[in-house]
Amino acid sequence: MSTFFRRLAGARVWIVLQFVLTLILLLLGLAWTRLPDKHAWQVALTLLVPVLLAISFLELQAGTMRKLADDDGHRVKLVWGAVTLLLWIAVFLLAWRLFDWADDQIPQWSDYIHSLLPKGLRASLLTGEHIQSVLFTVEWIFRWVVVPAKLIPLAAASAQSGLRLPWRRVIGLLWNWRWWAGVIVAAVVAILPPSHLFNALPTGSVAAQEWHVLLKMVAVYLLAMGSWVLLLGWQAALFAGKQAPPSEEALVAVPVLTGPPDRDLSAKVDVPSEGESR
Repeated sequence: MSTFFRRLAGARVWIVLQFVLTLILLLLGLAWTRLPDKHAWQVALTLLVPVLLAISFLELQAGTMRKLADDDGHRVKLVWGAVTLLLWIAVFLLAWRLFDWADDQIPQWSDYIHSLLPKGLRASLLTGEHIQSVLFTVEWIFRWVVVPAKLIPLAAASAQSGLRLPWRRVIGLLWNWRWWAGVIVAAVVAILPPSHLFNALPTGSVAAQEWHVLLKMVAVYLLAMGSWVLLLGWQAALFAGKQAPPSEEALVAVPVLTGPPDRDLSAKVDVPSEGESR
């Protein structure tokens, strides 16, 4: 925990940038959707803005990951570390599409599983609603816990080393139960409360409702960004291990009595005689 807080304190500038710049990028992305396209320069601007926003977002994430981690002397440039994040984002988006497809199929799967069960279980314990709820819970765990837990260490490592990943250390982190506990806590804090904030029906005047929506959006943003930053810091603290010393600084065991390479000579120790010692 001391390493965790020390890394957060050392990366406080990047953490502030995470909260501030991410919000600015979101607002700029929203403004980009309102850009007109009547003239050629407007069309060029609509094509350029998303590229600049993507580059800024990637460098912000890569810079934060690099600042939280240790510099082992084999870092690639920030721009290359940011570019490699595209690979893991693509994998995440692919998994997200797969989970969206599973959401649409779960009702059919639950009905099929329900039809295969004995009549007693179907009527009491394993009803169609229970099976569907279990399948949605399993899908939620894979979407928000399993996939992020596997991709975040890979993304953080590639932000430093590019595609030359330290696979042993990455696999070691994936076998660390503390990492999985941190991912579960972050997922619960960042996902569950926001999903319930907007369930209540709006009450009061129009102005009061607008303020309530604004405060809820601020709370959702702070919970999501806070969980993300703390999870990156937790990953960096667990990923940092005792590094092997460089080859030129490594200690080598040498026998005390080591003679010269000449075979005619042998190692010896000069021991003073009794008279000389006096």
